[in-house]
Amino acid sequence: MNGVDSGQAQWSLAFLNTGVFVGFAYSFFKPYTARDWKVFGAYSAFVAALFAEVYGFPLTIFLFRAWLSAAFPDVDMFGHEARHLWWLLWGRSDPHMGALRFLSFAIVFAGFLLLAMAWHALQRAQRREEIASTGPYRRIRHPQYGALIIIMLGLLFYWPTLPSTLLLPLLVVMYVRLARSEEQELIRERGEAWRSYAAATRRFLPALRGDCR
Repeated sequence: MNGVDSGQAQWSLAFLNTGVFVGFAYSFFKPYTARDWKVFGAYSAFVAALFAEVYGFPLTIFLFRAWLSAAFPDVDMFGHEARHLWWLLWGRSDPHMGALRFLSFAIVFAGFLLLAMAWHALQRAQRREEIASTGPYRRIRHPQYGALIIIMLGLLFYWPTLPSTLLLPLLVVMYVRLARSEEQELIRERGEAWRSYAAATRRFLPALRGDCR
């Protein structure tokens, strides 16, 4: 297999992984409104950018190539293993079998599980034309937003890249603003019923103090 064939195979993995993570999230998020598409589109952009670098062009490695090549002269900086930065910086054990991989995937799985549970609770509430307050909604008002953030954190935990690291905080700020906008609409539509529900829950993560506002 020559270099061109190898590169094409890596891009195939980039498209495959992007399709899997975006498609699976879509199956439970089911964007409908313009706000939903903004939320889901931002998540999709993050996933696509991450896997484009992991399996396509390694921008982070390219930007820091001079320093990394000097620090690790025996490593092929454009080989796939080098794109696992923790593998490169911490001892270079098998990046595919280390504890970090399984911890990262556990975080991602928890995010998808939360997304699925939130979707079922939301569908049940919409059929009854009431405020979603069961399942994850018993404690947090926007579990779907929180689930997508958890998934992105889990992916970034295993594949830390410069673009994704810079992008994630911007997406979190965007999600917070969209959540607040959604809540203002619900206040107008549901009035006191929504205020009572909001007073007993938090926005994204129940462990964060002050997140009720």
